[in-house]
Formats: sequence, structure tokens, C-alpha cells
Amino acid sequence: MLLNWLLIIVGALCVLVEVAMGGFAGFDLVLIGSAIAAGGVIGLFAGNPAVGLIVSAALSLLYIALGRRWVRDRLRHATVASNADAVVGQRALVVQRVAEHIAGQVRVRDEVWRAAPAPGAAGPFEPGAEVTVEGVDGVTLRVR
Repeated sequence: MLLNWLLIIVGALCVLVEVAMGGFAGFDLVLIGSAIAAGGVIGLFAGNPAVGLIVSAALSLLYIALGRRWVRDRLRHATVASNADAVVGQRALVVQRVAEHIAGQVRVRDEVWRAAPAPGAAGPFEPGAEVTVEGVDGVTLRVR
């Protein structure tokens, strides 16, 4: 009986450590801790510490062998450039003169952005010229 309670406590500690550390182990400790605690609970109901230990070990190994990859695939997310980051490297059309100390406007795809020359860029850029977006500074595109 003591071993089953020990399994429950160890499982709970694993969950608490993972939660307290902000998911540093990718929720592995939560799931392994849950498996260990579940084994302890089953061992308590069975009244046999060996059953709790075997169930805890089996569930933990099952998670490591099969569940870990499945959980990691569900938690993984691809990084997609969006909004301002998505325009870096794009070609833009100057719609309002862009010069040093005088911000102008450029059109990237269908959107008009405030633009200024990138550091070291030859300028000014007159309307109708094509430029490349080199970076973003706040809401201003840096163009070359």
C-alpha cells in the first residue's frame, strides 16, 4: 500500500514540476507523472503494490514508445511570417517619393506602407521605382 501512495505522490510531483516550470519538458513530465499516478491508483484498488508498479511502468513505457511522438506532433507548430514580417524581401513599388529624412510610401502587393531608405541605401527613390524591402522599423518599411 505504501508503494502505491508513493507512486501517486511521485506522479503528482512530476506534474507539479512540469506546471511550475512552464512546460519545459514539452508536457512529458505531466503525462509520465499521470501514468505513474494512475498506476498507483490502480494498485490501491487492486490492493497489490506490484500491480501498481507494473501498471505505472507499463503506462510510462507505452507513453514513451507511442504517445510521445503523437503528443509532440500535436504540439508542434510551424512558424509563418505574417503581417510586417511577411513583406521583408518583397519587391515594392514607390508611390510617394522616399528620401532620407522624408518618409514616403511604397506598395507591396495590394497594401501601401510608409517607407524610408534602409541605412546605406542609395536614394532618394522616385514614384514608379521598384525597391526591395530590407526590414521593418515599427510601422515603417526600410527599402533599398
